[in-house]
Amino acid sequence: MTELPALSGKVALVTGASRGIGYGVAEALVARGDRVTITGRNEDALKEAVDKLGAERVIGIAGKAHDLEHQAEAVERTMEAFGRVDYLVNNAGTNPVFGPIADLDLNVARKVFETNVISALGFAQKTWHAWQKDNGGAIVNIASVAGLAPSPFIAAYGVSKAALINLTAQLAHEFAPKVRVNAIAPAVVKTKFAQALYEGREAEAAAAYPLARLGVPSDIGGAAAFLTSEQSAWVTGQTLVVDGGIFLNAGVA
Repeated sequence: MTELPALSGKVALVTGASRGIGYGVAEALVARGDRVTITGRNEDALKEAVDKLGAERVIGIAGKAHDLEHQAEAVERTMEAFGRVDYLVNNAGTNPVFGPIADLDLNVARKVFETNVISALGFAQKTWHAWQKDNGGAIVNIASVAGLAPSPFIAAYGVSKAALINLTAQLAHEFAPKVRVNAIAPAVVKTKFAQALYEGREAEAAAAYPLARLGVPSDIGGAAAFLTSEQSAWVTGQTLVVDGGIFLNAGVA
């Protein structure tokens, strides 16, 4: 990194942040002066991300998001390293299956929910008890437009993101007034995770968007930075759709 900004005094924990959207979020928070803990499954990829973001202000904790011990370690080590955890961004997610929901292996469905919903709840509980309950803060859950409408062939993913959106509202109600909880629902963002949705036909995919391009991780990073800032101090329980205008096409012949 180039010259680091002045410290904001705030600390964030971003899950699933060794690449893609999570990395874009962490990058935006570091850029405004936050210290950040990032998590991810691959230790090497996580170390590379920490080095790029700036090891002076970023630590990485490797593990699987749905693992309770990993959740506890991530929060505990954040508190040990930085003394607080003001912001939680639940980005870790999975979508291991493509096909009709009628033929979906229920064990796969359980895995999707464990990673996309239950892990977000687990991290929220742990940050709440470790810091936010007494000191306040904000939580941002990375959902998806797939959670707002039918999503053929990735239905389990869509249903899990719909559950995450509802979980956002439940947490916002319960954690108020000290902690604000919101969600972001991106459309297709250019990441390895979403590659199958645009690879080899990006121009065609982008043509469907009124803004004429697919999203990039910094688009979501900017939204997360807003939702964890004082500029959004009166916003909670909401889902911010960041979709390049694709929903404007709904119902258009």
